[in-house]
Amino acid sequence: MKLDVFKIDGSKSGSSVELNDSIFAIEPNETALYEDVRRHLANKRQGTAKTKGRSEVTGSTKKLYRQKGTGNARRGDIKSPLLRKGGTVFGPQPRDYSFKLNKKVVQLARKSALSLKATEEAITVLSDFTFEAPKTKQVIDMLAAFELSGKKVLLLTKETDKNIFKSARNLQNVYVVEANKPNTYQIMHADVVLIQEGAVEVLENTLTPKTAEVEA
Repeated sequence: MKLDVFKIDGSKSGSSVELNDSIFAIEPNETALYEDVRRHLANKRQGTAKTKGRSEVTGSTKKLYRQKGTGNARRGDIKSPLLRKGGTVFGPQPRDYSFKLNKKVVQLARKSALSLKATEEAITVLSDFTFEAPKTKQVIDMLAAFELSGKKVLLLTKETDKNIFKSARNLQNVYVVEANKPNTYQIMHADVVLIQEGAVEVLENTLTPKTAEVEA
């Protein structure tokens, strides 16, 4: 797959880049996508929800009235879950919601996400650029040039660039990530993925199996 390379002012640079079909043109695996997004969201959960059970609420343990002869239902102490201010039955307890996936499944999910974006023509390659100093307006102007204002944008950089990161961090729907770090959720969550020209190789190397490199 070949894409034109654009400058940050929205004009074409005159060059193009060839994207690896094994990453950007595969048949998306919906199961892998679902599981990896679910893993990401589950790993972000704090798992601190807590309710008090019968043994934890404040109250007397004395039996409210005798077992038989009153005509009422059998009753234990005032901390019964059936009574107001009693303990909670089967309430949430602190737990770890995180889980792991096989590395190959995670890689497949990321490739599937990138392939979906490529199919939707939601990937744009930019010439390598940087800013002399952090300034939010520079990113705003770049987004306006590509008519992306108000859209969710994921910008993949070749390496850590503090000026670009600081320029974009105040914009609600713009996320700057190094090309070797984006996860499936970030790719799927974005409306458009912007990739620096130099970041394409970094991204492809990250998603290429090491065994394949050795055999090649």
